[in-house]
Amino acid sequence: MTTTGVHQRSIAIVGMSCRLPRATDPDRLWELLCGGVDATAHTPAERYDAAALRSSGPGGLAGCRAGFVDGIADFDADFFDMSAAEATALDPQQRLLLMCAWEAFEDAGVVPEQWRESRTGVFVGNSRADFLESALQQGLSSATATQLGNVRSLLPARLSHHFDLRGPSVVVDTACSSALTAVHQAVQSLRSGEIPAAVVAGVNLPLRPDEAVMMSHAGAMSADGRSRFGSADADGHAPSDAVAVVVLKPMEAALADGDRVRAVIAGSAVGNDGRSNDSVLNPSLEGQLDVLRWAYRDARVEPSAVDFVEAHGSGSPLLDPLELTALGRFMGTSRSPDRPLLVGSVKSNLGHAEAAGGLVGLIKAALCLENGKVPASLHAGLPRTDVDWSGLSIPRALTDIPSRAIAGVSAQGSSALNAHVVLHSAEHEPRTPDDGTRWPLVLSARTPEALADLTRAYVEHLSGSGADFPVRDLCRSAALRRTRFEHRAVAIGATHRELVESLTTDSTPELDRFLGSESVDRDGLFGPGRHVPLPTYPWQTRRYWPGEEPAGDDPAEWLLGKHARTAFDQDSALADIGIDSLAKLQLLVEVQQRTGREVDPEELAALRTVRDLCRWARELAEVRR
Repeated sequence: MTTTGVHQRSIAIVGMSCRLPRATDPDRLWELLCGGVDATAHTPAERYDAAALRSSGPGGLAGCRAGFVDGIADFDADFFDMSAAEATALDPQQRLLLMCAWEAFEDAGVVPEQWRESRTGVFVGNSRADFLESALQQGLSSATATQLGNVRSLLPARLSHHFDLRGPSVVVDTACSSALTAVHQAVQSLRSGEIPAAVVAGVNLPLRPDEAVMMSHAGAMSADGRSRFGSADADGHAPSDAVAVVVLKPMEAALADGDRVRAVIAGSAVGNDGRSNDSVLNPSLEGQLDVLRWAYRDARVEPSAVDFVEAHGSGSPLLDPLELTALGRFMGTSRSPDRPLLVGSVKSNLGHAEAAGGLVGLIKAALCLENGKVPASLHAGLPRTDVDWSGLSIPRALTDIPSRAIAGVSAQGSSALNAHVVLHSAEHEPRTPDDGTRWPLVLSARTPEALADLTRAYVEHLSGSGADFPVRDLCRSAALRRTRFEHRAVAIGATHRELVESLTTDSTPELDRFLGSESVDRDGLFGPGRHVPLPTYPWQTRRYWPGEEPAGDDPAEWLLGKHARTAFDQDSALADIGIDSLAKLQLLVEVQQRTGREVDPEELAALRTVRDLCRWARELAEVRR
């Protein structure tokens, strides 16, 4: 990548990750979009009984479809040094955000430990606390100190604490424009020099029907769960789960560090409608035009130069005409008939991710710029008759855009806060071909099982999309841009096939020196180079949910998983991990119920360490058998 023409105010998107309906990462999202997949589905019973709530009367739900992320209860608690009890009590929004943040760091080629104590900022768009609210609605007995860890301010704070990031750590709530407003705030903080880097996220997990019922009463929910952006028969949106994360750095810093720049933020703006309309809840054409004008002035981009806009695009009969009219007036004029402004909406594929929706749109737009194509928007139907379509076009098939394209991303909140971000595609240097040198590929993971999964992922990557990248860059990225864990493996080869063959055979003695964490000058070995895509960490997840016992038949594992409040080892004192005298009384009752035999309270009280508890629990199980 070159610095020619790079504006000092530009911000690089260097890492992206997501958990979306039927898309566990940006690559899967791109495949889904290009395949024209509608990822919405009927509401699963474990959320709530949508069919019973669907009616036309008070308290009714307009539709039963939405976009759902699979496995929201699944989490790798051991990786994040959490006990099963702590993981079970933790809002799944925080759990999924932790894993997505790690994946975004890996995509960015950032070793999180290297950012410890830095002034890196964390900005999270979110407007829900359904997990906490569900617990509190069970009565005041559920309002325990444990629930303090699930207040919304802990979403960014959990990331800042785990990764030891010392910059601003804030929740942004402007309703459906929250995440894109968070991007704008991060951009401003980066430009001012307040922070050297930013983690920006959007999180939305609708676990309760309350808001969907409220939106149904407002006429904002689609009866069949299809978001028909720009269509004459649009009748609202379907809600969607989403966790999305991007890592941002100043463009000059990204270039200097050899980062993989996925797209460039040239400018952004936010603005409220003020009193430009008759109600705080009604959108304003004037307010939207203001924000578009401010964003493109900030980006120093002519509106006619824009190739594609990822619209807010909810499929609302009220919002769609205003948004399309604003886009048409601002950047749809003075265009040749063969180059209309392409306007699409990811909500037609996934549903409306609400507070996270703007960041999902940003990731889609970055993928469009990266691949030089804009996927079709689904369910478009007949064009609305209350929109002037001259200069505008909703793509109905995969459509090419220029290699150096410009895109906009819009989001609108019921708070009357509009946000718009201007992106352009990154310029990449030609890839340097391999010269026959044999390079070491170093893999590591926290457990043997994870290492085996990671090895399989690398074999697949090297045999697939990874074959497009030079062996040296792949090996350099794995050695210098990934965290070094205790379980390691090494392959060596001059070609992708040789690396695959080496990964599938035992490591040879000549490679042992590469397994040490500090024994090799890795920078000196590989020299300068650029970061390229690699497989992300293979999570070893288990299901954690209130009211469900942690998985596993081992009685010691069950006891510790249910009652321990922190990470521990065999020599940890029980009192230090939360198993105090009161907890032992509760544990006494549960053990008697579980084993069917009387337990001597003094015997339990005498236990001091994790090792003692494990021995005692296993002896109890043996007696029972």
